[in-house]
Amino acid sequence: MRHPKRKIKDKETMTAILERSPIGRMATVNRKGIPVIKPVNFLYLGGKIYLHSSTKGEKIRDIQRGSPVCFEVDEPIAYVIASKSACQASYYYRSIIIKGEATFVKDRDKKIKILERMMKKYQPEGDYGEIPLEILKKTAVIEILIKEIAGKENLG
Repeated sequence: MRHPKRKIKDKETMTAILERSPIGRMATVNRKGIPVIKPVNFLYLGGKIYLHSSTKGEKIRDIQRGSPVCFEVDEPIAYVIASKSACQASYYYRSIIIKGEATFVKDRDKKIKILERMMKKYQPEGDYGEIPLEILKKTAVIEILIKEIAGKENLG
């Protein structure tokens, strides 16, 4: 890290950011060796990242091929206006970057549990009903095993 003083050292702070962030970004490496990043809804649970997807598509093929993954969340806080020089402009933020390995959750009960927890995160008022079996069959649940995690912040 270029600015060690910006490193988030407190694991509780990183956990809180991961639990409250609404959108994450997951990157894989495609067959041509090009990194591809996509915004995703996600759940941080038990020290792992979970997301749902169709069972088809580029990120699914990348994971099936064994692509490493990178996952990122950020919290923009405030833009700092430049007064006399453009170099004074800045941004206050917090961010987390995770490097890891992605697999698919195969166990039906675990898959349902993860999807229900995601629904509670994104629709805490409830009233969303059960997940139909035919939809469950078409839905992949991806689990990211965290191998490296780094947090960075600029709070002024």
